Amino acid sequence: MHCPYCGSRDSEVVETRESSDMDTIRRRRTCLGCTKRFTTYERVEHVQLIVIKRDGRREQFNREKLKTGLLKSCEKTVIPASVIEKIINEIGRELRTMGVLEVKSELIGEMVAKRLKLLDKVAYIRFASVFKRFVEVEDFEKEVKELTVTKRKITKPLL
Repeated sequence: MHCPYCGSRDSEVVETRESSDMDTIRRRRTCLGCTKRFTTYERVEHVQLIVIKRDGRREQFNREKLKTGLLKSCEKTVIPASVIEKIINEIGRELRTMGVLEVKSELIGEMVAKRLKLLDKVAYIRFASVFKRFVEVEDFEKEVKELTVTKRKITKPLL
């Protein structure tokens, strides 16, 4: 690491902090040549994941595209932006730990749907309507009915 002030290669790490997403490390350094302090960042370089679309096309995983879909689904709900970020980070981490280079878009959709279903039913229905390609009103009715049946099963008292 070169000092940005004097160009010396000798520095000492004074402080290290991990970011909340656990992908970045911030290091505060002191140059042993000129004694000035500077900050460096280390980021994990991820292998670019390829998403296989329903029609067979392949494209690079786009975090922003996932975020846009989640934001649209969660519009006018009580879900804060921080929770949406957390969902995106969780899904990204889960996809990376799978150790594959390509993943079907349906799998990503299922991961999002599973989280939204637990978090907010309205956001889930909005997302599901696009993900599952609802065409008729009956598609919505069926999904809402499933949600209420699932809710009853979960809230049913144990005997």
